Amino acid sequence: MPKEERRKHSRVNSINLVSYTCIDENKEPVTQGMGRTLNVNEEGIQLETHVPIDERHILSLSIGVKDDLIDIQGKVIYCIKGEDGKFRSGIQLMETDESSLRILRNYILGFKGH
Repeated sequence: MPKEERRKHSRVNSINLVSYTCIDENKEPVTQGMGRTLNVNEEGIQLETHVPIDERHILSLSIGVKDDLIDIQGKVIYCIKGEDGKFRSGIQLMETDESSLRILRNYILGFKGH
């Protein structure tokens, strides 16, 4: 039986470099790292990293999208270790400024052929 899709926006498979900073509950940066997106939509991304990301942290992300750099924040929904030893985290986007959201929407529309 197919898994029920709960997302409002479909995700597009997309690999983009990401620089991230983990921010704790006191709004203090605790770690930094690099990763890549595996898929993207207007509400979230799946992030692949070499280290686990604590689900209690908020991420401050800088994503390279074509010739643009999008700075956004996201909440870690899950973090699982894959068979390849890399970690995949579901990130729900939050506090995205309109300019960054517009760039992200245009990028996603390009994948859909609109």
